[in-house]
Amino acid sequence: MMTSTTPRPTTTMPDTGIYDRRESVVRSYARSMPRQFTKAQDVWMHDNQGGRYLDFLSGCSTLNYGHNHPVLKQALMDYIATDGIAHGLDLHTDAKAEFLGALESIILEPRGLDYRVMFTGPTGTNAVEAAIKLARKVTGREMVIAFTNGFHGMTLGSLACTGNAAKRGGAGVPLSHVAHLPYDGYHGADVDTAELLAQRLEDPSSGLDAPAAILVETVQGEGGLNVASAAWLRRIAAIAKEHGALLIVDDIQAGCGRTGGFFSFEGLGFTPDIVTMAKSLSGMGLPFALTLFRPEFDQWSPGEHNGTFRGNNHAFVTATAALRHFWADDAFTRDIARRAEIVAQRLETIAARHGLSTKGRGMMRGIDMGSGDLAAMVIASCFDRGLIIETSGGHDEIIKVLAPLVIDDAVLSAGLDILERSIDEIAHANFDIAAE
Repeated sequence: MMTSTTPRPTTTMPDTGIYDRRESVVRSYARSMPRQFTKAQDVWMHDNQGGRYLDFLSGCSTLNYGHNHPVLKQALMDYIATDGIAHGLDLHTDAKAEFLGALESIILEPRGLDYRVMFTGPTGTNAVEAAIKLARKVTGREMVIAFTNGFHGMTLGSLACTGNAAKRGGAGVPLSHVAHLPYDGYHGADVDTAELLAQRLEDPSSGLDAPAAILVETVQGEGGLNVASAAWLRRIAAIAKEHGALLIVDDIQAGCGRTGGFFSFEGLGFTPDIVTMAKSLSGMGLPFALTLFRPEFDQWSPGEHNGTFRGNNHAFVTATAALRHFWADDAFTRDIARRAEIVAQRLETIAARHGLSTKGRGMMRGIDMGSGDLAAMVIASCFDRGLIIETSGGHDEIIKVLAPLVIDDAVLSAGLDILERSIDEIAHANFDIAAE
């Protein structure tokens, strides 16, 4: 019997003629999800053949509050209806003032954080470019230390900090002034990679230049859901301070509640010098990115770094509504923790049955299939059953669960049931996984 929690996939392929004729072959997600989508609401996406799909991708963590959340949508509709400013460069506007006030009172002050807010271009890579440029300006140094499996964006500065060879290969020019050091656990549990970094910085003959910044994700989203321990992150923060480098936390995918708190570093015992944010910051999927930094590092000259769409007032409106609706107290954080435990337990059960392992933190978790080919089979099987889900990792071997943070427990369970059936199916059909 069809219930409200049951996806309804279709098998009819869309007419892709216009895409094949005019859209670049650089497109990727459409290859594994060959449907024409027409509508999205809450945790569901609908295609033009009447199919309904449960979304465990969430715009790669851009839609933490689901699709078209009614509170955020109404705030935007009301603003548009009164002819509110849509595009404002960096002019003062009501929408910007409301956002800054909400960020200050709801997010920064309760957490004891004192950050200046820089409105960059509208995507995450813009925020990272601003962060590394500012660190170089403040310190007078060039070198940035990034980490293996890190992903920070596709423009040249951010791409230089990214580890993925395929992404880096698209640059067409040398990607310089970045050193990639091993992330926590990269050499196994017995090797303290923070101490390896400290040794290299302390050795004048190591060949590692004094860094302007150390750029790190607390959980590596595209890199395979690798999780840095609190102790390792605190040591990295101490190393940065000791050597006069600024610590940048890239919270573009792991922030806005994905790992539990509004910031992924909350409760871990350190405070970054700079934080980059984007993705779910607007709450509605509207382009919006920020670079936050300590006031003493606000050393820009007027207009020294800017972007035409740094004044996306529609995004300010929905971001403000999201802060007020979800973050005014700790109820949402507690709900995320509860759902994260459901996901963790289910994934552990599925993985254990097939001798696999789980990765991640909070509502940013997945299963390591050990093979990109097997993972691709799983996501294809999930899609055939009406579940949108994708992979990450150096070989695309991690099935990554990014369900909306607002998802109903019954719907979450239904999606995990589909994932379980698909993994069971692929595991039993492949001899290199010991199926039960």
